[in-house]
Amino acid sequence: MTYYAGSGPYCYAHSLAMVLGGTAPSAAVIEVLTGSPFGFQLIGGTLPLFDPYGWDPDLGLDAALTLLGTRCERTAGGTPEEAEDRLREASARGPVLVGPVDMGLLLHQPGTPTDDGGDHFVVVLEVDGGTVVFHDPHGHPYATLPVADFLIAWEAKAVDYIDAPYVMRADFVQERQVTQEEALRRSLPDAERRLAGRGGRPVPPGTLGGAAGVEALAARADGGLDERTRGFMAHFAVRVGARRVNDAAHCLESLGLTGAAAVAAGQSRLIGGLQHPLVTRDDHTLAGRLRRLAPTYERLRTALTSEIRALE
Repeated sequence: MTYYAGSGPYCYAHSLAMVLGGTAPSAAVIEVLTGSPFGFQLIGGTLPLFDPYGWDPDLGLDAALTLLGTRCERTAGGTPEEAEDRLREASARGPVLVGPVDMGLLLHQPGTPTDDGGDHFVVVLEVDGGTVVFHDPHGHPYATLPVADFLIAWEAKAVDYIDAPYVMRADFVQERQVTQEEALRRSLPDAERRLAGRGGRPVPPGTLGGAAGVEALAARADGGLDERTRGFMAHFAVRVGARRVNDAAHCLESLGLTGAAAVAAGQSRLIGGLQHPLVTRDDHTLAGRLRRLAPTYERLRTALTSEIRALE
């Protein structure tokens, strides 16, 4: 298999790699440790994401940190003034992983402000007077924003998977040394549970996971996909979905789990193959490819379960 390397929307994985520094595995491995490749969810019956039922990046970051033997201080909530004070104090001690923020309100990015930017994660380096200095993994090292503008984006009003604004993680401490192989092996039971639709957070009514979610999305494509969903999938969901499953295939193969790796590689190919029919509005082909994808989630779970048992 030839594995993908290149650009892609891996904001929280790259942000975590930055704050961990020289001890960090690659962003690809971090992405797999978050659990994101192992499932599909159609949130509220409308929003398609190639990640597990009940999963979100905040949950995934905690999972990756635990697997890597690292602790940090996660804080959230309070007034804008209190959040600013926390950020100033924490960034004086070291880099701070901030997010989610509203990507459409990060005014250093061309085309902003916009109301459909989505969630994003950045690494704050310092708060210098009235300016926040940060690494934005969406292609902007040493980006700057006035504090007031940064706080507006950081409030993340449009992000519905957090229950308080101003989420940040700081003061990262490596409590025990963990090899990349060890972390990946310890992640396998969680991957199996996620593929079975277990272990996530509560979801909005109407949310469907795994094959049922993919089949429901295919049915929507049969009737002609709405433009908002088409744009979301073409600009974000397919890109990140195909990449994270491709990275999962690579990680599984590195552990000798060749059967599961082969299924994941096939999934990545099927997800990547959705891009052209999405952009060309060939919804008949899109629906057919989604229906080919739907049963692969159970195939991956079965293959992973079998190979995990063989390791025991």
